[in-house]
Parts: sequence; C-alpha cells; structure tokens
Amino acid sequence: MQPIIQVRNISKQYFVERSSNVAPTLREVLMSTIKFPFKSRNGNGANGDELLWALRDISFKVDPGEVIGIIGRNGAGKSTLLKILSRIIKPTVGEVDLYGRVGSLLAIGTGFHPDLSGRENIFLNGAIIGMKREEVRRKFDDIVAFAEVERFLETPVKYYSSGMYLRLAFAVAAHFEPEILMLDEVLAVGDTAFQKKCLEKMKQVSRDGRTVFFVSHDLMSVRQLCSRVLLIEAGQLLEDGKTETVSASYLRIVSQSENSSAESIR
Repeated sequence: MQPIIQVRNISKQYFVERSSNVAPTLREVLMSTIKFPFKSRNGNGANGDELLWALRDISFKVDPGEVIGIIGRNGAGKSTLLKILSRIIKPTVGEVDLYGRVGSLLAIGTGFHPDLSGRENIFLNGAIIGMKREEVRRKFDDIVAFAEVERFLETPVKYYSSGMYLRLAFAVAAHFEPEILMLDEVLAVGDTAFQKKCLEKMKQVSRDGRTVFFVSHDLMSVRQLCSRVLLIEAGQLLEDGKTETVSASYLRIVSQSENSSAESIR
C-alpha cells in the first residue's frame, strides 16, 4: 500500500530578533521572520539575534485511513508540524509528499470574515478550503444542522461566541470530505455534547477510509480516536507508536517536568 503522506527529514527554522532578555512569543518569532526574511541565518547576531529550530529532522509515513494523534507539551512544535503538513508553511529543509485533498482546521474561525453572516461565511470558508460552490450548496443543510447555528445564520459571525465559531468551522471542515483532515485542538472550545459529536464525526471520517491528524492535550479523546500517536518534544519526534505506549511516555515527561519545577521552587 502506498502511503498517503510521506515526511522525509523535515526541519523548520525561524530567525528570532532578540531585543531584550525576555523570551519571544510565537507572534514575535513569526513577525520577525516576515520583516527580515533575508537576514543572515549564520549563528547569533551581534544584537543577540538567534535561530530557533521549531522542528528538527522529522520523518514518518502514514497509510490511508489511519487516525494519527500528535501530542506534546506547549511549544513542542505540534502546530508547526500540522501547518507544514497542511502546506500553510514550508519546511526549511526536508520534503513532504501528500497524495490527496487536505482539509485543515488549525484555528477557530480561520477564513471567516467577521462582518459576514454565518450563511455567507459557510460559502467563503468552503471556497477557501477548496470546496466548489455546488458542493457547498449540496452540503449546506448538513453543515448548518451539525453546527447547530440555524437561528444565527443571518447574524454576522463577529457576534458569535467562541463555541459557535468552533462548531461552524468544524462543520465546514468535516463536511469537506478531504482525503486528509488536519485538526488542531478542535475540542478545546465547546461543551461536552459537542465534543462527543466531533469525536463521532472524526470516527466516521476514518471509517470512510480518510486519514485524520488530531493535535490535542486531551489524552482521553486521543485514546478514543487514535490508534497511533506521534510524541513531539522540543521540536523532535521522540516517539511514534501505539496510543497507550506513547501516551504513557508523554505522561512521564510531564510528571518529570512538574517534579523538576517543584524542586526548583523549594
């Protein structure tokens, strides 16, 4: 069987302009990259500028229909990996081959225009992620029913709660029917009932033979949904294997980190 995704030795590097001793935020890292794209990448600069490797030398293969969990601590590189797989950003080195249409939900309301209504944003968001207008029309009622926003279809989405944003964005992405579905912390917002609904939809997507990538800190959801998990730590692929085994490794890392923090406070 040919892999639907093949990742070969990818690394992602950002140039960080350091103007103080305060650690930069991700926004500062990205803005620095945009503002100074041609600045020297060779070592630290005279003003304390430096290079940040968000990912280092990651390789793996994924077969069609697999549901892959990606776990790791904050700042480990999980979202950066998903953005590379979604072709939102390019790796600094390495290659990614994807064989199929990709649907991504990497941030709540990505692709939504705040002044447009829910109805208008369904068509806008559908177009952004690659759906044809007729395809959106055909699935419109299912998207609205899944998102549970019937009463607010003509309301500008700037008045939506974060939960409503998420429901609508997930509904569009899930009904896109891509061969590969990328989801980043989609269960972080929303009530328990909707979280369960999302999990069931992702299971259905998998049963239909499509591939799912699921980034989450919710290990219970990862265990319910994923048969395989990638553990990212400090930008490196620390472990790739069965869900229970890799989850246990992650919990050990978290426990060791908490113990070290507690010791440093004493």
